[in-house]
Amino acid sequence: MIGIINYRAGNLQNLQNSLEFVGVKSKILNSPAEMKGFEKLILPGVGAFGHAIKNLQDYGFWEPLEKAVEKRIPILGICVGMQVLFSTGFEVGKHPGLGLIPGEVRRFQTKLKVPQIGWNRVRFENPENPLLKNIEDQRWFYFVHSYACFPDELNHQLGTTNYDVDFCSIVSRDKIWGVQFHPEKSQRDGLQLLKNFATNCQ
Repeated sequence: MIGIINYRAGNLQNLQNSLEFVGVKSKILNSPAEMKGFEKLILPGVGAFGHAIKNLQDYGFWEPLEKAVEKRIPILGICVGMQVLFSTGFEVGKHPGLGLIPGEVRRFQTKLKVPQIGWNRVRFENPENPLLKNIEDQRWFYFVHSYACFPDELNHQLGTTNYDVDFCSIVSRDKIWGVQFHPEKSQRDGLQLLKNFATNCQ
């Protein structure tokens, strides 16, 4: 059973439907008290970094997430849910993140259209990671974002994508994973990634 953290920063039903499609049971967690007993957690999110951080604090999920990391419970962050795993974000001011992945979240510096909306390739830096099982390198995933993640340590960079500049599109550190794209909108490969998190990321 996977818990989907509802900190009021995204549409969770599509994610839950995708998990159900690949045979994975999940529950949307509306309060920190509901987090107990779950083997894995997903932290989704859309919108601004600062807003997401404020909601994590206001709805009481910040400390329980830190305790889940201490207990080595696998966590998957999606889109802004990946970004808040980082140390610092610079969207509408400077905001501290959860600090689970050392690094920064910065706006794209490009002449291309921002936000990036649509399909883009992901290059795997460590294809043997359990999150990537049965997914070919350089596959296409669906992105919607104006800010991108840049980890301090390259060994935390599991996948990269180019949008005029290279940025980290998949991150991994110990029992923590994050993806900048939306796997629930990325068809077969996105569904496979969700299944991998549920079955392979122990």
